[in-house]
Amino acid sequence: MKSIITKIVLLSFLVFLFLPNISHAAPERRIALVIGNSNYTDGRLNNPVNDATDIAAALKSLGFTVTLRKDADLREMKDEIDNFGNSLKKGGVGLFFYAGHGIQVGGINYLIPVRAKINNAKMVEHEALDVNRLLSILDNAGNSVNIVMLDACRDNPIVRSSRGAGR
Repeated sequence: MKSIITKIVLLSFLVFLFLPNISHAAPERRIALVIGNSNYTDGRLNNPVNDATDIAAALKSLGFTVTLRKDADLREMKDEIDNFGNSLKKGGVGLFFYAGHGIQVGGINYLIPVRAKINNAKMVEHEALDVNRLLSILDNAGNSVNIVMLDACRDNPIVRSSRGAGR
């Protein structure tokens, strides 16, 4: 519980730090995509879905339009991120929050979807979401501000035995 309170306080601080003063102008659109993955076949996590649900509620209270996805597979994650990027092209502030497994392979960070079948480091690029893809989509949206928050457990049992898979 202490962890989620800390996240919500940090989130509130970041939102108010980066958002323009809305008392002098019309409010800017606020759009958030929140993904929490807990239900992994190997390495189930207890908190990500709960954390994502709490973060989504906090963002809604701050005026964000929130898409919450729980236990998303790779296709769902890619589709939601594409939709999120397209929404941001209309202007506004974007916030992406992810909780779940993550891994770094060859200097590249990946978010692990549920139902990923990763037996070795080479499979990661085909079964997981490259964080650079997310960053590129956000950069190409051309909106005023984007915030990315990753709460990724990088002690990933799915690829624990793989060479080249970083913690």
